[in-house]
Amino acid sequence: MSEKKELRVIQYGCGKMGKYFLRYLYEKGAKIVGAIDSNPELTGKDISELIGCSEKLGILIENDAEKVFRENKADVAIIAIASLMEDMEPHFQRAARYGVNAISTCEEAFYPINTAKEITEKLDFLAKEKGCTLTGSGYQDVFWGNLIDVLAGATHTITKIEGITSYNVEDYGIALANVHGVGLSLEAFDKEITKNDSLPSYVWNSSEWLCERLGLTITSIDQKLVPTTHSEDIYSKTLEKNIPAGYATGMTAVVTVKTKEGTEIEVKCVGKVYAPGEVDCNDWNILGEPNTSVIIHQPATVELTCATIVNRLPELVDAPSGFIPTSRLHSARYRVSL
Repeated sequence: MSEKKELRVIQYGCGKMGKYFLRYLYEKGAKIVGAIDSNPELTGKDISELIGCSEKLGILIENDAEKVFRENKADVAIIAIASLMEDMEPHFQRAARYGVNAISTCEEAFYPINTAKEITEKLDFLAKEKGCTLTGSGYQDVFWGNLIDVLAGATHTITKIEGITSYNVEDYGIALANVHGVGLSLEAFDKEITKNDSLPSYVWNSSEWLCERLGLTITSIDQKLVPTTHSEDIYSKTLEKNIPAGYATGMTAVVTVKTKEGTEIEVKCVGKVYAPGEVDCNDWNILGEPNTSVIIHQPATVELTCATIVNRLPELVDAPSGFIPTSRLHSARYRVSL
């Protein structure tokens, strides 16, 4: 923000990740003016219960999003609700109609220009008309994007970029679990996930983001979606039921990108209900001259997601109007306060 002023924020979605957003916002000095969630177990609660502070803050979680936006003038909204743009469209629209900048955990929103072209163009037009900025961010912003961009800046030539990342879908809620096919039989997974051409995996969008950032021209992009399974029944807290042995506990997505410049990108993304002892990973190899490898040991993916988005907020307020992917903004940076 060009001038330091109180940042007024609406937290839109107060579930598994919302409690981190609310606490990070509170601890960095943002003014939380509204909180929204449709879960009846959350509505009516003072946000202090999620933040973990003893003092009541006087902001109750409400299920009427329109009312919260109408009655509370905000600078920005953090939207943590859905994973696909077709589901996110009305929520982005609501923020834009009130002239509120919005940033979302929606994974497709990270770079939706090609996979959700029509929706993105409509949102871009509305945001420009209302003078606000819409974008997607999160863990991939730093760990699948800016981190690789920085390492590439120390590389003379790149022939291939390889990445593998893993996360526990239990940490993110029902929307993410559904797009990973958690709990489906293998036959249902094949029909609903594997053969669903409109379902881009998260590393599809992040790979397109990375190509734009690195100045690479995509000539082809391909993905394979494969179910993950477990040899025994495994309980899902998100689904609140057992997943039978041999049923999908999630999926592995492998995205391969070829470019006009000759650089190939291959990223493997594993999202599933973890069995005991499994942990998150984030490993990358940049092959060329020279070769560089980086391993992030057991990344705290949820907390990193939330901190990245909160640190992005001041820049979002100053960004050009429209739907602007973070590939067109500065790298996320640490903020002592908002």
